[in-house]
Amino acid sequence: MLMRPVPGPSPIHDLWAGTKLVVMLVISILLTLTPSWPAIGATALLVGITAALAGISHTCIPSIPRWLWVIIVVGSVFTIANGGAPELHLGPVTIGVGGFLDFLRVSSLGLALISLGVVVSWTTHVADIAPAVATLCRPLRILGLPVDDWAVITSLAFRIFPMLAEEFRLLAAARRLQPPQPDKTSRRAETVELCTAAMVVALRRATEMGDAITARGGTGRICAHPARPGWRDALAIAVVAAIFTLALTPG
Repeated sequence: MLMRPVPGPSPIHDLWAGTKLVVMLVISILLTLTPSWPAIGATALLVGITAALAGISHTCIPSIPRWLWVIIVVGSVFTIANGGAPELHLGPVTIGVGGFLDFLRVSSLGLALISLGVVVSWTTHVADIAPAVATLCRPLRILGLPVDDWAVITSLAFRIFPMLAEEFRLLAAARRLQPPQPDKTSRRAETVELCTAAMVVALRRATEMGDAITARGGTGRICAHPARPGWRDALAIAVVAAIFTLALTPG
């Protein structure tokens, strides 16, 4: 379900795509500059409220691979071994949990940012991305920068990602269904074969997308969209600003 909008309508689906992109960019910069627990908690609260308003079910959440859990557990063990304040006193044993808390905060920060981006992708149609990027970057046209080309590239990247992910899954499934070869090939040969098949699939998809864009009037049609921000967008930005102002206010 990643990079594919969940069926609406909802108040979040009706927001302008540029508003969601601006909010996501501002929150990402804010969390990068001030990765505090209140800011991370405010982001988690915002993601939860947004998902609830958008009607996103928990079944949309992808499963986490086991190897990722192993990495998290191993990383937490190493951070505990590094110690650091504050310290826990368990009888004669003193354990510093400062490193573990930093690891937990960084992991929570990454999870919050990923969740924010995923919720935006679930509530935003891909066709609305290019016009929003072109509108937001319009002041850069004064410098002679190719704003429309950037918007088209961004939109095509979002469009092609789900397609390629599906094609790669089909390639992997087809390879598993192949009968065993009499002569076992080397790992290097298998890698080259898979990469070649992936390149062929990507080129075929790119050709099909290029033909579809040409039939619909060229890349200029991708950025042409009458959507503009409205009062809902102003209200959403005000709510986000209020949440993070309260979260970052000392005391």
